[in-house]
Amino acid sequence: MLNTRFTAEFGIKAPIMQGGMQWIGNAELAAAVSNAGGLGTITALTFPTPDALAGQIARCQELTDKPFAVNLTTLPSISPPPYEEYQAVIIDLGVPVVETSGSNPDRFVDTYHAAGIKIVHKATSIRHAVKAQAAGVDAIAMIGFEAAGHPGELDVPLFVLLAAAARTITIPLLAAGGIGNGAGLAAALALGADGVLLATRFMATAEAPIHQRVKEELVARDELQTQLIFRQLRNTARVSANSVSEEVVAILSAGGEFGDVRELVAGRRGRTVYETGDLEAGIWWAGLSQTLIDDIPTCSELIARMVDEAEDIITTKLLASIA
Repeated sequence: MLNTRFTAEFGIKAPIMQGGMQWIGNAELAAAVSNAGGLGTITALTFPTPDALAGQIARCQELTDKPFAVNLTTLPSISPPPYEEYQAVIIDLGVPVVETSGSNPDRFVDTYHAAGIKIVHKATSIRHAVKAQAAGVDAIAMIGFEAAGHPGELDVPLFVLLAAAARTITIPLLAAGGIGNGAGLAAALALGADGVLLATRFMATAEAPIHQRVKEELVARDELQTQLIFRQLRNTARVSANSVSEEVVAILSAGGEFGDVRELVAGRRGRTVYETGDLEAGIWWAGLSQTLIDDIPTCSELIARMVDEAEDIITTKLLASIA
């Protein structure tokens, strides 16, 4: 196995974290990743109430005795969810790690640390990563422009972003965006990371709670079949390209406002994609790493294969290239 600061400080065997994924990150997937040696993650806001999240955490604790995380993304909102109640559930049930993003973590670092919880904070820029490190988080995940979800507005790809972050960040550093195999893991380590954070790749696993057709579509697609939406709103999101994403882009490019696309991007429509396999039912997330997905393994098979591939590249191919 690959031993890094991330594996040592977070008590895991493989330097691979499953990132939070709305509608997908449940107890079964998180436990499967953690049992395979990685760090699995439950996505808090997938569940409609703090009590529902509590049930998922309890279920995960039944399925694994290994460390796992809960993602709690905090974003400005006219009608925000009860973040403090979700946070209280995470603390009360003894979750060992929380994954955060969306706002400055300084307002909750002390609360989590007082409960013995480690914090992995996701950042899309060096400036935000430095600020999070100063706030006291335990690890930083640098999100490159290749990633699904919200990769920020600076359009910096991971290869440059990660190398630049490694010059400044002194706590464990994870790489995210465009990584889907052992070669990506080896490259991330070479660029200064202590591990990787994957989301799109874990969608195409046996344990991911989404329709088989969505998984098969991820196998079939390449790096050209994603789309950037919300560019005009300064809230860029990378999603799988379909008729809905194309309509959103067309409306906003013509001067439309969020209200004009609100129904098209409704979360319930995206959830329908995952539940029914209707790829045109709504917006659904996918990153450029989909081009690296060739099969639908179990989480255990995927993690073991990625680590083996990375070890082979490091110990055989790279060493053999040194004269």
